Amino acid sequence: MSDDFRLGAVIITMGNRPAELNALIESVRAQQGPPVELAVVGNGAPLPPLPAGVRTAELPENLGIPGGRNVGIELFGPDGRDVDAVLFLDDDGLLPNTDSARLLREAFTADPSLGIVSFRIADPETGTTQRRHVPRLRASDPLHGSRVTTFLGGASAVRSAVFPQAGQLPAEFFYAHEETDLAWRALDAGWSIDYRPDVVLHHPATSPARHASYFHNVARNRVWLARRNLPAPLVPLYLGTWFLLTVLRRPPKEGLRAWFGGFRAGWSEPCGPRRPMKWSTVWRLTRLGRPPII
Repeated sequence: MSDDFRLGAVIITMGNRPAELNALIESVRAQQGPPVELAVVGNGAPLPPLPAGVRTAELPENLGIPGGRNVGIELFGPDGRDVDAVLFLDDDGLLPNTDSARLLREAFTADPSLGIVSFRIADPETGTTQRRHVPRLRASDPLHGSRVTTFLGGASAVRSAVFPQAGQLPAEFFYAHEETDLAWRALDAGWSIDYRPDVVLHHPATSPARHASYFHNVARNRVWLARRNLPAPLVPLYLGTWFLLTVLRRPPKEGLRAWFGGFRAGWSEPCGPRRPMKWSTVWRLTRLGRPPII
């Protein structure tokens, strides 16, 4: 039965959104069915008062998004084994529907090969979904669900069995592309990823470029993603494509300078262990509409 499938939710916070954080927690606790376990990580910041029963960790320094989420996973035991799947939720998000947990339990129970579910992110004021929040190239219809090759980090659920096989999120990335790194490794291990528009997270519409480190991290981590995961012949194809796309998109002058600095750092700084995916996984990504050269 799907009710036997245990869910836990990881929320990382800088401690600067206490009202939004508690509203999110209440939306998780309002879910239908068995309670969703909660874990909140103060990422280099003290935690505000939280409801009883929430598992917590306060980190002395900011470990970045993937590092903080990895700590949250471990609050549910090694590789999250105390639960069957871990939800990752942004601390300024909200689950507007009370059936989200039920839909996730049913999805994971119905398909034992399903490793990751990516939710639909919708602006709470307009209900619209930004194109960048649909994790596929054909993103014009955010209400269309499909198999995909990556997922949205702050609006997702990962089966705990994925972590022992594919590893956790790459902490060294700090921010940007950490989800794709895990997604590629999960796909290489045989898992599937679904985009589910019926599982909704409300989140204010924002631009990722609001972060000062955005352009640097996007470029550096793109290089790391290729170095860690792609067969050698595809590395220059993948990075050459993204180099050209970045120039054609004409980012602001300061952003382009930061991007080039990050691109250089991606080659000169250590990126963690290299585990190139199988060629069968390359073909699988291609069949799903996202060959790993773009």
